[in-house]
Amino acid sequence: MTCYAMITGASSGLGLALAEALARRGRNLILVARQREPLEAVALELTQRFGVDVLLRACDLSQPLRLSGFVLELEEGERRIDLLVNCAGLRTYGPFLAHEWADEQDLLEVNVLALSRLCHALGNLMAVHGGGQILNVAGLAGVAPGPWMAAYAASKAYVLSFTEALREELKRTGIKVSVLCPGPVRSANRSIERLKGSGRCLSAQEVALFTVRALDKNRALIMPGRRNRWLAFAPRLLPRWLTRKLAGVLHRRYCPSGMQ
Repeated sequence: MTCYAMITGASSGLGLALAEALARRGRNLILVARQREPLEAVALELTQRFGVDVLLRACDLSQPLRLSGFVLELEEGERRIDLLVNCAGLRTYGPFLAHEWADEQDLLEVNVLALSRLCHALGNLMAVHGGGQILNVAGLAGVAPGPWMAAYAASKAYVLSFTEALREELKRTGIKVSVLCPGPVRSANRSIERLKGSGRCLSAQEVALFTVRALDKNRALIMPGRRNRWLAFAPRLLPRWLTRKLAGVLHRRYCPSGMQ
């Protein structure tokens, strides 16, 4: 049976870079994103460059009914997915109370509920076939409270905790589970312009290359960049009140103009 790697959020940024890195290794792909046209362009390019089979599915993961239909397709389909990459994510900046609730709800639907639903559905399918691999994308935002990015940081904290717990639960099933915690990524974080120009960010391609190598080694926590590893460790040394104050200062500094 032909195996596929399925990547959500695959039309741009880090999701696209991961798709390219996996295609370069000869992996067949199922690409998922909201808009069909960008996916078609990506699928055509990867097929031509690397000679792999690239399928695509336009699905807005913030819509529960559309997600349910997509999950049903996966469960009833004949294609085996042996690698799930949950890269799709939404972000909001600025004061929580100033946001439209619909935007916050969409963020939680994608970052928390859709990710969990896909892990549950494909995890069960992988268990039937005797194994597979799951990669969930969290981020440095998940290691501490995130004033001015409150819901986003909380959603990434969920992803981090959920994924590490899932890794322990699924060990005996043959399913390997990892969580990726990149810092700001060039081309994936268009809104953090000051960081992008500072040389502090890895490119999406650098993060993707680091990630696929770490997946080969079955790393539990994948954290590219020495600086990012230090930033992730720092909250363990600081009191909680200081951690959230420092996070708030950083988030307000790099918040897009007009969102503070």
